[in-house]
Amino acid sequence: MLKPERQAYILHQVNLHNQVLSANLSQQLDVSEDTIRRDLQELADNQKLIKVHGGALSLSFNDHGPATPIYAHTQKKLIARKAASLIQNDMFITTTGGTTLIELARTLPKDLKATFISGSLPVALEYCHHPLIDVILIGDKVSKNSRITVGGEAIARIRQIKADICFLGVNAIDIQHGITDNDWEVVQVKKAMIESAQKVICLTISEKIDSFQPFHVCPVEELDMLITELPPDDPMLEPYRQKGIEIF
Repeated sequence: MLKPERQAYILHQVNLHNQVLSANLSQQLDVSEDTIRRDLQELADNQKLIKVHGGALSLSFNDHGPATPIYAHTQKKLIARKAASLIQNDMFITTTGGTTLIELARTLPKDLKATFISGSLPVALEYCHHPLIDVILIGDKVSKNSRITVGGEAIARIRQIKADICFLGVNAIDIQHGITDNDWEVVQVKKAMIESAQKVICLTISEKIDSFQPFHVCPVEELDMLITELPPDDPMLEPYRQKGIEIF
């Protein structure tokens, strides 16, 4: 694979999954980690991504200003509108982080009265723009890469909550591997949110379906609903319907 093709693949993976690990890219592309590090540095120098220790982050994952391009923005806005339609007044909602959850926060109606609980700093800040929404930020150590609070204290706080809905942003999903991620500490927070919610709703663009990452979050059977930008009867979603998941 030529360098431009390799870097195009890397950039696509970064934008799709928000962050990537150099070791994984090395295996996927069958090149050395030194080659991957040089590619990441070159892409970072060209302001295509943010290079961090052990990998890279998407620009949209780390900076959510209005001028920052968001990957699959149209699809994520549609997913956000679907998700927002499920929220009723006086609900307690837990949410993970990521650009789709930021779109959900921006989509919420101004007259909604509900309580939103999150460990994501960018998502919590978006909730603060809504006059009638109460915001609870789960505190502990902040992961600089994901801008999400992680650690034992955050997990303990989550386990004290019984949320009506957990809106779960995902890195990857498929039938065999379930929900997977590439950040071990974030995985532990997501597991706690799933366990503490009466209903778990997965939000994902369809491009993440039938892909997987190194760390397991939960089997797909733990999901109550799957929301994508696709129509509910799309054939890609049928295997998930057969697992008893409601498709929206």
